[in-house]
Amino acid sequence: MKVCKYGLLAAGALLAGTARSEMLSAVQVVVNQDVITRGQILDAVGPLVAKIPEVPDQERMQKAVEKVQDEVVESMVERDLVLHAFFSDGYQTNLLDRFVDDYINDDIKKNYENDRSQLIRTLQREGISYQTYREQERDKIIARYENEQNTSPKKVIISPLKIQNYYNTHQSEFKLPDQVKLKMIAIKPEDAGGSTARAVAEEILRKIDSGVPFSEMASVYSSGAHRSEGGDRGWVDHDYLVPELADPAFALKPGQHSGIIELKNGSCYLLMAEDVRKAHVKPLSEVREDIERTLREQEVARLRQRWMDRLRGKSFVRFY
Repeated sequence: MKVCKYGLLAAGALLAGTARSEMLSAVQVVVNQDVITRGQILDAVGPLVAKIPEVPDQERMQKAVEKVQDEVVESMVERDLVLHAFFSDGYQTNLLDRFVDDYINDDIKKNYENDRSQLIRTLQREGISYQTYREQERDKIIARYENEQNTSPKKVIISPLKIQNYYNTHQSEFKLPDQVKLKMIAIKPEDAGGSTARAVAEEILRKIDSGVPFSEMASVYSSGAHRSEGGDRGWVDHDYLVPELADPAFALKPGQHSGIIELKNGSCYLLMAEDVRKAHVKPLSEVREDIERTLREQEVARLRQRWMDRLRGKSFVRFY
């Protein structure tokens, strides 16, 4: 089943009366004893589709919409699988009901000034009954509980050996190119104050050569947003700069500044290398936490997929 922005979504808006009602109530997925209707899918897909940037290529746009729809339908199916498993496991519903009531009461205290009528009025404006709201909150609580029981990151242990193996086999992810810690003074013709950009740059260069700090000159004369930072650009690689600036910048030694570099548009630049470092692979100590986070996310995803596969194996799921 496919929902596309230029087909079913538009049809749902154009149809009226009985025809539209029948279309929206049509069953699209059955999960055990529960059904997911076309209207439920459209309600969930619509706001997400509205956030997709428009592109002239309708085929690309339709694929983007279909991807969103597939993700929404899959999420709905997984939700129903989880809820079915929860209740099939024989949890005490009266205990759950009390927990849900306590949660809603806390929500009313925090967000509705401890006034239940405020919550009811808010739900009415949104076209939601209190019973529907309560069931939605109950289902969220169940989903959080079941996820915690089956896919909690707290249960995942990443050994130092796994981290080391990942580091050894993914060296390309941690490679850094040649870099220079750069300060830059840019003088644009429109900022030269009645003079030429080159004349201003020559005056700046004389002051720097006489001992005035490069960053001080940048904070006074440089054009652009980095002026307040003393011209500091941080660590940059070759691709950060246009070729006319990149080659001189990477020819500098630590602490050395360039001469005046004039571009075709009349802008003039002075560069200073605070430090340089050759291309290298980040040491494990710098990327250990990132690797552990990646491995943990992968393991959680694997646990979730295994959990969903297990639930599907015990359930009836049919798409229409």
